[in-house]
Amino acid sequence: MEAAELRCTAAVEQPLPGGLAPLRRVMRDATVLLGRNELRQPVLRVAGGSGAAATVLSFVLAGDAVRLFTRFAGEGRAAVRVGPDGAQVLLSDCPPDALRRFLRLLRLKVAAGPRDAPRRPRLLERPPPSFSVISPLQERDVLCGPGRRSAGSERPERPAQVPRAERERRPPARLSAEQEAVLAAVRSGKSIFFTGSAGTGKSFLLKRIVGSLPPNITYATASTGVAACHIGGTTLHAFAGIGSGKAPLEQCIQLAERPGVRQHWLACQHLIIDEISMVDGKFFDKLEAVARAVRKRDEPFGGIQLIICGDFLQLPPVCKANEETKFCFQAKSWRKCIHINMELTEVRRQTDKTFVSLLSAIRLGRCTEEVTRLLMQTAAHRSERDGILATRLCTHKDDVEITNERRLQQLPGKVHVFEALDSDPVLVKLIDAQCPVGGRVELKLGAQVMLAKNLDVSQGLVNGARGVVVGFESEQKGLPKVRFLCGVTQLIKMEKWVIKGPSGVHLSRQQLPLKLAWAISIHKSQGMSLDCVEISLSRGFESGQAYVALSRARSLAGLRVLDFDPKAVRADPAVQHFYRQLRRHQLPTQESLYTHSDADEKENWKCS
Repeated sequence: MEAAELRCTAAVEQPLPGGLAPLRRVMRDATVLLGRNELRQPVLRVAGGSGAAATVLSFVLAGDAVRLFTRFAGEGRAAVRVGPDGAQVLLSDCPPDALRRFLRLLRLKVAAGPRDAPRRPRLLERPPPSFSVISPLQERDVLCGPGRRSAGSERPERPAQVPRAERERRPPARLSAEQEAVLAAVRSGKSIFFTGSAGTGKSFLLKRIVGSLPPNITYATASTGVAACHIGGTTLHAFAGIGSGKAPLEQCIQLAERPGVRQHWLACQHLIIDEISMVDGKFFDKLEAVARAVRKRDEPFGGIQLIICGDFLQLPPVCKANEETKFCFQAKSWRKCIHINMELTEVRRQTDKTFVSLLSAIRLGRCTEEVTRLLMQTAAHRSERDGILATRLCTHKDDVEITNERRLQQLPGKVHVFEALDSDPVLVKLIDAQCPVGGRVELKLGAQVMLAKNLDVSQGLVNGARGVVVGFESEQKGLPKVRFLCGVTQLIKMEKWVIKGPSGVHLSRQQLPLKLAWAISIHKSQGMSLDCVEISLSRGFESGQAYVALSRARSLAGLRVLDFDPKAVRADPAVQHFYRQLRRHQLPTQESLYTHSDADEKENWKCS
């Protein structure tokens, strides 16, 4: 029944005779239900208000007259034309995932038409109900629904290798039990921090969380631009509007009181922060104080629900040489802001138990003799095949650029240049900072590349998939053909990234979802799964940096470690202590879900 009900803002527009402006009713906290009437016809019911002001409107959905407008469904907005007279129901402020489920159910049920029409009732028989919530999707609905134009998408379906009905039957990737527990905690309204090692599905879960919350009061942010782009949000600094946060508190409050910035602070009810390990603790404290001041509320963070994700055992905050690193969990306001802490433990990126155990040890800064032996053995690995070489992970961005430019120049043949189409050329620097691909992509035959976006997960064409350019189409665009390590050869077309800029303005970039892959920086690799990786572990590494690099590999066979030095494997002692506190009070029969009391100043944790 969940897919048949939607809580959102609904505006109903009904035409009036004589060319008058349509009658418009707006219901801010409406319940929209999909059901059937006594004739088993699909009905859309919109109810809002309470008491004497309550409004209930019902519309019979007659197949050919129904039309859906779903272009902005990802932003929680859609429209349903419900009758031949042009009446419309405009839906907004919807959780995007719930809206997509509702629209899919509506489209398929309308396409299926009335079912099991009841016989005419006899005298003394109880009349059939005038409205009942529609039944869940059946296989027959899926098979017959999407092919009919009357179900009303606003434009014809594009041809595809897989029929749309077949794609509709594929269930979305399921959440694990512990991921479901995190989602339930988010829905409870409590502020939560969830963590986990690389490959436990933190980013996947975060996208599901973003899709489950109303977009008008939810702000998705991350410590870096690329991480923010992955979840369709903006950087935490851009949302906060207080610059670096190093100015005095009063000055930061004044910056946050500017009209465009203040509007975000007041509207925000759910603040999502990804890659929290790279956020400085002092900046977090400043944000908490600014939130209370701007919102004029004394609750922690001004009453905003925090949904924080990241792994403090990965990359730390970026600090200047003489500055002391202060993690967010060391912030004065951390404990009063976070109600629930949870650690995801099920690794999904790597399936080899030996490799998972090795990475677990390195994450905690433990470099045993067995770990050392296994890593040194990888120096002899030859993971290259089909002309696809291992990607070199580097600690410094300059090394990456020099390596990729030099290797591209060494290839014979013509350079093919692809320029991005940006929505606002004036804000190119901002787009560059958040988009995973550059404004200019240069390729040659034989260039080593990687995907920067999921194209087809079922075929292995995912973010980080490695390949080699094997040709260019002869048409005017000259798009590249890439052979990937997964065995698929694919013509790569332009893709679009949408980025949230200042004051909530949406920016976009259209570009090939490819980047040169002879080398990539460890920072840029965060969140990726790479097929074949090469790394030198002899240089000085920050705490957690070696772990981030090694955990990019999908398997031990796809990893080659050169010049291994056990000293490169380090974890910050303060972070190790923090995670010991998280685990110490876990009961064997309980999930990794913890709560703490705001009144408890000590590190006393109890299982919720």
